[in-house]
Amino acid sequence: MRNRETAETVPVLDDGERTGRLRWPLVRWHNLLLTLWTAVWFVVAERHEAVSWHYLRTGQQLLFNQMPGGGLALYANHPELQIGPVSFVVAGLFAPFPPELGEKLADLFMSVLGLYMLVLVGRAAADHYRGTGINHRRLQQRVLVAGAAFIPMWVEVSVRFAHLDDVLALFFTTLAVRALVRGRATAVGVFLALAVGCKPWAVGFLPLLLALPRAAWPRAAAWLFGLVAAAWLPFYLTHTETLAAARFTIPNQPASALRWFGVRDPVTPSWDRPAQMALGLALGALAVRRGRWPAVVLLSADARIALDPSVYTYYNASVLLGTLIWDSIGQRRLVPWVSWIALISLYGSALLVPSASAQGLIRLAFTVGSAAYVLCWPQRLPRGRRGGGRPPAPPSPERGVGGGPPLRTVPPPARRYRAEPGRTRSGRPGRRLPRFST
Repeated sequence: MRNRETAETVPVLDDGERTGRLRWPLVRWHNLLLTLWTAVWFVVAERHEAVSWHYLRTGQQLLFNQMPGGGLALYANHPELQIGPVSFVVAGLFAPFPPELGEKLADLFMSVLGLYMLVLVGRAAADHYRGTGINHRRLQQRVLVAGAAFIPMWVEVSVRFAHLDDVLALFFTTLAVRALVRGRATAVGVFLALAVGCKPWAVGFLPLLLALPRAAWPRAAAWLFGLVAAAWLPFYLTHTETLAAARFTIPNQPASALRWFGVRDPVTPSWDRPAQMALGLALGALAVRRGRWPAVVLLSADARIALDPSVYTYYNASVLLGTLIWDSIGQRRLVPWVSWIALISLYGSALLVPSASAQGLIRLAFTVGSAAYVLCWPQRLPRGRRGGGRPPAPPSPERGVGGGPPLRTVPPPARRYRAEPGRTRSGRPGRRLPRFST
């Protein structure tokens, strides 16, 4: 027997089982496993000292005039410091500690950022697929498996090489992806500007801006270019020699994929850096045009790997972040095989393939193959998503996902009578009059 009262309508919301949300959201099983996996790699990499931390320490001392020839003349006098001013500011946070302790704290800080980035990507994926019937436990499994491939490369850049500039550029890019999914145009512009302020090659990630609704482009672009100008222009306006820093060259190594294009120059060709940025921007814009904005980071990293004269393993961290975003947000397969192919191709070949020329060919094959896949392979759009180009707007009871129809409403569970032993109104043994229960 049902309650005769009119039932109120309530919006259908994902419960804990469907969304994967627990009462303590940071204590999720896949996050715990990834934390343990990171600790294992941290211990392994910590034995190899932070190879490049001294660049950060020197740069922050120069920036704050603790050494002669610094200040706004930093890049004019030290073009070898291809590191953005934002990275030097963050490196200054570890300056008050003794050098060895500051280095260890920086390693730990950067490792924790990597774990937090996995959380951000997982939440961005959950928000992106909200309202499409996605199985969130399968989504957690995808993040776990892709994250397991991401962690070794992240520890490589954050602990073994201690490249705080690369770490921060990728971290702010991840924040920009999270803001993009949530439809926060200003935050997207700010985070992309901070990424460029940490490392110039982050310019290749700017096509993420195009994934915003067209009406939000001016606001996001104003914040982006305004903050980039505030970070970099003082150095160029006060010391014109700073322009020479952009032409700083490094050796063209035998394992570089660049040699397979016939480039035999002993150092970086003059056209190489602009070509990297132009190719990354073009591929990213094409991805957004084709409704595949989660591929922007991977495509930009591919352009860098394919055209860079150097082959340091920490370069691969940007590729693995790109595959993590693609495998978590850009496709719906349970097994994130693109991430593991990237790890085996780029890191495995550097460790196991003795021929430098073969290593370069493998790098080139991966970059071309992965770019062609994410741009051209047919993709199955999630149920309830039309167009697929831009992330959905946050849902609300009045407006559905992506500005669509209101959320479906259903009546609450009907109340049922439950009879209990006792006495009737007449006092005879029997059952009490039923009362409402849910």
